[in-house]
Amino acid sequence: MRRVKIIVSGRVQGVGYRYYVRDHAKQHGIKGYVRNLPGGEVEIDAEGERSSLGIFITDCKKGPRFSDVFDCMIHDITPYGFDRFTIKH
Repeated sequence: MRRVKIIVSGRVQGVGYRYYVRDHAKQHGIKGYVRNLPGGEVEIDAEGERSSLGIFITDCKKGPRFSDVFDCMIHDITPYGFDRFTIKH
């Protein structure tokens, strides 16, 4: 089990990015949350099996059609034990 905190910058707000992340998290069995940050970035807190999380991170770097991801800062953090993946408002 691995947990990461990801800060995504670029054109990632107002383009369906959080919903894209949620859908891909569910597809890969990832638990945690995604939320917009005041500075225009998106924060993702995600945990799951290493291989699934690796694919999920690749999806996050790509983003949905109208997004433009400039950077993904990824930090490993202590696993938490989330039971689902949510969009925080």
